[in-house]
Amino acid sequence: MHQMMYAFQQTLNDWGRRGQPGLFLTDFELTQPRCYPLDEIDPAELCYDFQGVTNAPPTHYPQPVRLLDRRPSSPELYRHAFEQVQAGLLRGDSFLTNLTMPTAIDLSGNLSQVFHQSKARYKLWLRDQFVCFSPEIFVQIQDGRICAYPMKGTRPAWLAGEDEQLLADPKEKAEHATIVDLIRNDLSQVAQEVRVESYRYLERVPTARGGIWQTSSCIAGRLAAGYPEHLGDLLLKLLPAGSVSGAPKHKTLEIIRQAEGRPRGFYTGVAGLFDGRQLDSFVMIRFIEQQAGGYQYWSGGGITAQSKWQDEYNEVLEKVYLST
Repeated sequence: MHQMMYAFQQTLNDWGRRGQPGLFLTDFELTQPRCYPLDEIDPAELCYDFQGVTNAPPTHYPQPVRLLDRRPSSPELYRHAFEQVQAGLLRGDSFLTNLTMPTAIDLSGNLSQVFHQSKARYKLWLRDQFVCFSPEIFVQIQDGRICAYPMKGTRPAWLAGEDEQLLADPKEKAEHATIVDLIRNDLSQVAQEVRVESYRYLERVPTARGGIWQTSSCIAGRLAAGYPEHLGDLLLKLLPAGSVSGAPKHKTLEIIRQAEGRPRGFYTGVAGLFDGRQLDSFVMIRFIEQQAGGYQYWSGGGITAQSKWQDEYNEVLEKVYLST
């Protein structure tokens, strides 16, 4: 692991030093980093779309891909993992822990079709492995300014008044405040003059069912001169993403490993596009993985001491959707 991450770190530093455009991705456990010079990416193997910057060829499908069936983990299994997380919270090892689970699904099409038909801020497809259509920015770097946009707090948008309930919910308020504090601390490791520029604003994320409300914040800081040649160094200090792990990060990661009982892989990892000067990156949520037995859709949510397992289980299921 250490050798691979060191090579990843040095590759990104070299890209920054030389102004080399490239795409990178790393898994949640930081064991499978990958770097692709942009001019060497084959769209038959990997397609990306970063807010409209894409290598995907125009593709037409006569019918939209649909989610045919979902077979989630049992409520009992989820509750057992939830109780392990709660034990860590009550010990004071964590203030907020992100708990995730896979749901077996059936699709009317394939993952490439999901990529081409999804409406999302970010999309990534890796042949025979996964597709991701994510609304969540990780960090953006432009002209020495670094910004993070943690997304935490969810409600169904097809029900009236859910946006107001989300903004007023004490548990969601506490969860969001904890993540903002964590991300502000993370950015302070690599930047100066870090501050919250916009706090807990509503975003409506499109889904086939009518969308979901989510709350986000904007936290920004100023990088030191010469930061491009340390691109890999600073990104490694920010990984894994705080919004999909928790706080404090180190102890919370131990709770996640125990409660989830399996590696997440590229789900909740980070993908980034570097154009030689600027960086755009996102958290790999809204994630469908291809396995020998079929497809798995990963989803999750933040758990606090105020959480109720039934509500959290339902939120995990609400996030199993297509945005076509």
